[in-house]
Amino acid sequence: MGPLPHIDHRSPLHIQTLEQVELPRYIRKKITFSAEPGNVVYAWLLIPNGAHRAPAALCLHQTTAIGKDEPAGLGGKANLHYAAELAERGYVALAPDYPSFGDDKTDFQKDVYGRGYKSGSMKGIVNHIRAVDLLASLPEVDSRRIAAIGHSLGGHNALFVAAFDKRIRAVVTSCGFTSMAYYYGGNLKGWSSDRYMPLIASVYHNSPKELPFDFSDILLAIAPRAVFVNAPLHDSNFDVEGVKDCLTRVKSKFPDRRLVVEHPDCGHDFPPDVRERAYRFLDRVLRVGPSTAATK
Repeated sequence: MGPLPHIDHRSPLHIQTLEQVELPRYIRKKITFSAEPGNVVYAWLLIPNGAHRAPAALCLHQTTAIGKDEPAGLGGKANLHYAAELAERGYVALAPDYPSFGDDKTDFQKDVYGRGYKSGSMKGIVNHIRAVDLLASLPEVDSRRIAAIGHSLGGHNALFVAAFDKRIRAVVTSCGFTSMAYYYGGNLKGWSSDRYMPLIASVYHNSPKELPFDFSDILLAIAPRAVFVNAPLHDSNFDVEGVKDCLTRVKSKFPDRRLVVEHPDCGHDFPPDVRERAYRFLDRVLRVGPSTAATK
């Protein structure tokens, strides 16, 4: 991914509200914020009615042209509207666009590699760390109770940012990873685009044997914090056997009930019953109850 650049957490976020809608249980704001000088991130911010020192969730979208709109419940698949669902449960939810999706017009060569980044993944991590800065700055949020959740692209991006930002106390990753040796038979070309990590091709020849990390290492960087894994039995993107391999290698590093895995009998999806268990997992880890979840 290349090095994590220095991040000045005191640097102004320059939050601007572009539109606002009052819904029965929460306010939905379309905002922009500054991840770094000259770089604007678009996001949906969902604030439950009456929220005060509430838990918060960074909600990261899958590979979809509409980006942040899907988790915010404004299109796409109903099973991936987790930002809206968490806001209904009393969580302050922030759903940003990943570079090149939604309203984001990132030119990777100019705006990412031209800035000195070695990967699109690291630029995403920086944007998401600044998103956590934004959540932590809000009077409605308890900065000690922040989670990250995502599906597919968002599933591994939730892991990536949590590995670098210890303020994230819990992660829900849905269809987000498998052991690199199990990823399409060990052909890592899909990981080597500008959007992800080009060094996987140019330095490590798309080979799991040459790659100096695997998802088990990312999980170890998150331990002993809490991780919920949705790994369907028939996910064609992320082989379930590779998920099991990663989890076997790391499970001893997580305290009891801090590493939970579900294997629903479906494809690349995040079914309603699994989402409900994921939300209860977050409630338990972040100690959410009637007094802290404003609209639950």
